[in-house]
Amino acid sequence: MDEVSLPIAAPPERLYDLITDVTQMGRWSPECTGGTWLRGATAPAPGVRFRGSNKHGLMRWWTHCEVTKADRPAAFEFTVRESGMRWGYRFEPDPENAGATLVTEYRDQNRATPAVIKLVQRSGLIGRNREASLVDGMRDTLVRLKAAAEA
Repeated sequence: MDEVSLPIAAPPERLYDLITDVTQMGRWSPECTGGTWLRGATAPAPGVRFRGSNKHGLMRWWTHCEVTKADRPAAFEFTVRESGMRWGYRFEPDPENAGATLVTEYRDQNRATPAVIKLVQRSGLIGRNREASLVDGMRDTLVRLKAAAEA
């Protein structure tokens, strides 16, 4: 499992609402350009699905995601059908900064990565060191979220 944490001087409810608006994910993520709720959904709840839009260099692709946890203001989590990856966010009181929230973004494999995804990753089309790039992207996401939430 990979995870990155950052203290943010904002209440967990606000941070949860910013992250769970998948239509706005492109504001935070260097790779995900946004999402679209599916089947009439307008907000996260377990079982709700959304389509993610992504871009890395010249490559563009879409993912099909299902929310597995929507526990406002503590946690948000979803799985990605194509990659078998689970992504999530935890929002906890920061023990070192009174009034701040420690936001943790994490990802882990919840099933084997399909062969076609492995081929694309090895091709270099979405970066030479995909794992490091994804961790750097999680860090960038939290830094951007912090800047917006503390502005």
